[in-house]
Amino acid sequence: MPVKVVRCPTCAGPSIYAASNLYRPFCSIRCKNLDFGAWASATFKLPENQSDSDPAFEKD
Repeated sequence: MPVKVVRCPTCAGPSIYAASNLYRPFCSIRCKNLDFGAWASATFKLPENQSDSDPAFEKD
């Protein structure tokens, strides 16, 4: 069975996408920790759902 190689989300280097790679989809523990640190420090965050109407500012 051929080995699947993907791009590491952190460094864009090659990463083996298999059970033998404990850090998949990352290529190393360093890249995995860098990504985790970015999420933990809120460097990465999901966009907030903004509604068109805010109850505090609705007109009567």
